[in-house]
Amino acid sequence: MSEFFLAAASVLWLGVLTSISPCPLATNIAAISYIGRRVDNTRSVLVAGLLYTLGRMAAYLGLAFVLLATALTVPQVSMFLQKYMHMLLGPTLILVGMFLVELIQVNLGGGGVSERLKKTVDALGVWGALLLGVVFALAFCPTSAALFFGSVMASLQAESAIALPLVYGIGTALPVLAFALLIAVSARSVGIAFNVLSKIDWWSRMITGWLIILVGVWLTLRSLFS
Repeated sequence: MSEFFLAAASVLWLGVLTSISPCPLATNIAAISYIGRRVDNTRSVLVAGLLYTLGRMAAYLGLAFVLLATALTVPQVSMFLQKYMHMLLGPTLILVGMFLVELIQVNLGGGGVSERLKKTVDALGVWGALLLGVVFALAFCPTSAALFFGSVMASLQAESAIALPLVYGIGTALPVLAFALLIAVSARSVGIAFNVLSKIDWWSRMITGWLIILVGVWLTLRSLFS
């Protein structure tokens, strides 16, 4: 049970880190602001923030569930993982950590939001935030993809196809809800919070990334010499 709670705490932190990383953070603020500009009261902005958050959580949970359910229930995949998981986990964590500390950088570019999506979101009103949450959650940046994959690996290790992905989704939700509140109260507060979180994010990613690399190296060496 203590191992599960440790995994849950790790996945929750990866979720928070995903949400405050530069690319997702800017996307989250832009999405909530885009919806918020169409409503005229604080309550509606907060509702939009909540719907956007639920959309992101549903996307992460659905994608993780499909990946984990496939890995845990398809006999060939399950047998492969049971046999080689201990060998794959270490190198995988090293790779994830290298993305976080920017030893590996991938520029995927950005297509932005299509006009068709904008029209659909506008037509849905505040409910468009739910759609934006799903779309932007699946539009992975390299860093957020690495963090999500790290949470999937932790869930796979704990054989949890629902609970840990849900915890990860909650982690990604917390900063988004905080920014929805700030946008509802004051645009100036958003700018201040963005600058603070941008500084916190760098240190958080560096510390987390190097810790993940060290754990990956330890697991790799243990696998090689056990």
